[in-house]
Amino acid sequence: MTDFDLLAHEEQMAILLEVAQAALPRYDLPAGARVSLLNLSENATYKVEAPDGRRWALRVHRDGYHSRTAIASELAWLMDLRQTGVVATPVPVKGRDGEIIQDVEHVCLPRPRHVVLSEWETGAEPGIGEDLSQPFEMLGEVTARMHVHARQWKRPPWFTRLTWDFDTALGEDKPHWGRWRDGVGMDAAKEKLFARTVDLIGARLKAYGKGPERFGLIHCDLRLANLLIDGKAVKAIDFDDCGFGWYMYDAATPVSFYEHEPQVPGLIESWKTGYRKVLALPKADEDEIPTFIMLRRILLVAWIASHIEAEFPKSLGAGYTDGTLPLCEDYLRKFS
Repeated sequence: MTDFDLLAHEEQMAILLEVAQAALPRYDLPAGARVSLLNLSENATYKVEAPDGRRWALRVHRDGYHSRTAIASELAWLMDLRQTGVVATPVPVKGRDGEIIQDVEHVCLPRPRHVVLSEWETGAEPGIGEDLSQPFEMLGEVTARMHVHARQWKRPPWFTRLTWDFDTALGEDKPHWGRWRDGVGMDAAKEKLFARTVDLIGARLKAYGKGPERFGLIHCDLRLANLLIDGKAVKAIDFDDCGFGWYMYDAATPVSFYEHEPQVPGLIESWKTGYRKVLALPKADEDEIPTFIMLRRILLVAWIASHIEAEFPKSLGAGYTDGTLPLCEDYLRKFS
């Protein structure tokens, strides 16, 4: 048995492509359907395209990140969100055996990989260079509707998802996405500034608390790459990191990787305008949004380091760590 984690990146990608191809006969798809990589993050996501032009999205889940029950929990929430008209989400496709989650084996893998096929969603990913004020207002409204749903939805008794709090994000004991101290290009001086910032984030969030009005089931990753703009609709297409966290964390994730851009304050104001169309936004919640933006930024420094073999994290590298320093200084100056 080959140790997948020790293989070169190109070899890993070849194996995952074979898993995706092996999954196709599990579904009632047209003959001649082809598979091509869409993106690689926690999972490998592929476009499946039939000769007649019909398309689907197929996700090969990362080994050990989510259990089968956790994936089923993700799908249960996103399907209910769509069925109740809260937000357009992917529509999972059942396999020939009636199961949404398929387990696909490969000779080079120690365990089968969980695979999920979804119908293709129309729309375009928003770009940070565009005028995003209206999309962010729509997103704020959609996010508030999701929060209302999360508070009212009766979850299945087997429902299980990760918790995203201070300890699991920036703590020292096995954070979900790795240690921020291992950030690319980190040195002693940078680490000192980061540590001061992390300590302040921790202190503020401890004071803010985890009451049910502030902490619950959220998407956790509403970044631009996980959104589609389709006319006047905002669609959420990736719930892989959904779990239990602060509701206002969902205000921070749309500016992921662009926290330093000058238009971000205006975009957050647009988001808040949309959110208030559905829910009140107490001043204590509004005041803590900068903390969640800072938490997310440092969390992504850790994510980049722990996923540096993939092209996107590699393209950000040490530059993202260095670009975080002035954000830390500004945060400390405003909130210390």
